[in-house]
Amino acid sequence: MHIVGSQYWNQVHGFTPEDVRKDEEGLQTMRSLAQNMAWLLKNMEAGEEKGIAFPQYEDRINTNFI
Repeated sequence: MHIVGSQYWNQVHGFTPEDVRKDEEGLQTMRSLAQNMAWLLKNMEAGEEKGIAFPQYEDRINTNFI
């Protein structure tokens, strides 16, 4: 699982859309998140084009301690 980060908590604040547009820090955080997501997706696509395979996982083992 990929977890894409930004620069702070991924949220904006406001009671109305107009309020949200005034949250400059929140909007900047969302732009940073979007750029990082785009970068990750482009790199995943480039890796696939170069023949880099996704990891092959083992079958899941569930342990029951009861």
